[in-house]
Amino acid sequence: MMKILIIGSNSFAGSNFVDYLLNKKFKVYGVSRSNEIEEQHLSYKKNKNLKNFKFYKINLNFNKDINKLVQIIKKNKIQYICNFAAQGMVAESWINPQDWYNTNIVSNSILIKNLSKIKIKKYLNFSTPEVYGNTSSLMKESNIFAPTTPYAISRSAQDFNLLAYFKTYNFPVVFTRAANIYGPHQQSYRIIPKIIISILTKKKIPIHGKGNTLRSFIYMQDVSRVLYKILLDKKNLGQTFHISTNKFINILDLTKLINKLMGVKYKNTYHVNERDGKDLKYTLNSSKIRKKYSWSEKTNLEDGIINTIKWVKNNFSYLKKSSLNYNHKK
Repeated sequence: MMKILIIGSNSFAGSNFVDYLLNKKFKVYGVSRSNEIEEQHLSYKKNKNLKNFKFYKINLNFNKDINKLVQIIKKNKIQYICNFAAQGMVAESWINPQDWYNTNIVSNSILIKNLSKIKIKKYLNFSTPEVYGNTSSLMKESNIFAPTTPYAISRSAQDFNLLAYFKTYNFPVVFTRAANIYGPHQQSYRIIPKIIISILTKKKIPIHGKGNTLRSFIYMQDVSRVLYKILLDKKNLGQTFHISTNKFINILDLTKLINKLMGVKYKNTYHVNERDGKDLKYTLNSSKIRKKYSWSEKTNLEDGIINTIKWVKNNFSYLKKSSLNYNHKK
């Protein structure tokens, strides 16, 4: 049975991929810096193959935990690693940028240094289009980085470090950068569940600036399908893959769409100042994965939002009590 380690298994993307891999009957190990979070945000908790999942509490900001993780990998002879762990959020990274640099650059570099000394077959790094800064056209995987926030800078440095290890030590890394992921089980402070919960709790929805920030929203299960193909491909080391839809929508129109799908006919938005350093557009060219892996998204935005609305309603007694604001952890 193939053994796969998911770093950041408490994250929305990481936990969804755990669920996907369990469905494929792999042995999956998960690590996150906190204990497993509420099951409403962990899709794998109801997986029929949950017996094949093992969780460890590991904080990569502590060297002793990195050493512990290396021992877990050695003991269990794990050869495939997927890293979804990163200090996230853009606007908040301006407040305590040192926390973003420490987690995403310093701690990550120590991890990679240690992993480079043991033999693994694949290290899949799950990253973000933020590294390109504001995009004026469809960005190919070869476009240069132009980060504009501490968060984006930290993710760029992380990728540069991994690329250096690939070139110098043949570290078996493959890079992925995904558009805005969404779907059931996502944390409440993320834009789509936040809008849905705000509507159900009769709260007004803040729109930053003019609401003309342009994004692609992609259903997380569609992302997991292609991550699986990328992970098992033996001939893609050192390569980068964009994961995105070909349709883009601004935040104001996204809010209007969700209002329409939920039957809201009254004005429930208000405008606030734009966030510092916020890039107006992230537009990724995803033709590479579409051609190489014969992949395309199965869930369009409307259907994905409807599925997310159903999930919110089914878990509303819990979600209505959850914070719609990001809670920062060092």
